[in-house]
Amino acid sequence: MDNDPLVDLLLESATLKRLPRSGWLLRGVPHVESVAEHSFGVAFMAMALADTIQASDSLGGALDLEKVLAMALLHDLAEVRLTDLPLRATRLLSAQLKSEAEASTMADLLAPLPSAERLNALWHAFEDSTSPEGRLVRDADKLEMMVQCLRYEQAGSRGLGEFWQAIDNRQWNYALCADLYDRLKAMRPSGASPRA
Repeated sequence: MDNDPLVDLLLESATLKRLPRSGWLLRGVPHVESVAEHSFGVAFMAMALADTIQASDSLGGALDLEKVLAMALLHDLAEVRLTDLPLRATRLLSAQLKSEAEASTMADLLAPLPSAERLNALWHAFEDSTSPEGRLVRDADKLEMMVQCLRYEQAGSRGLGEFWQAIDNRQWNYALCADLYDRLKAMRPSGASPRA
């Protein structure tokens, strides 16, 4: 049978359904979400945020929903080959090395698609935060992680305070996202201290 690049891409991307998010796994969280589950959460959240922001924005039309959704769906695709590297591993790599590996992987993965160049440019706009859509998806990526963190804490997981601490000083791109983060943090179970 001949090599079919599109089928290969579809089969390879399905691996994300089985790839656990390593940060939760390393902290002993049971039933850890997959990268694909996270990506769906980011896509849905980014869509909801874009809709809410546009509805309240007097300028209107500031965000391109197609770009938002494409960026959200693509944002972790490179992990199909690079895996979900935990923070402790990425601290050992230079940012440039990680960025180059991800860019090379994305270009290779997207190559079979007719719009590979456009999709790769969208992924870069997310990575570099060079567009309003990329900045929104960046916010959605972190906010979705904190929704999941809250869900794990509500289910009884402890020792996840470092996730909250890491996000406490985040410079959000959109005020709505900062507000939602504060609202999520206020919902933490009483056994989870605000700074732990």
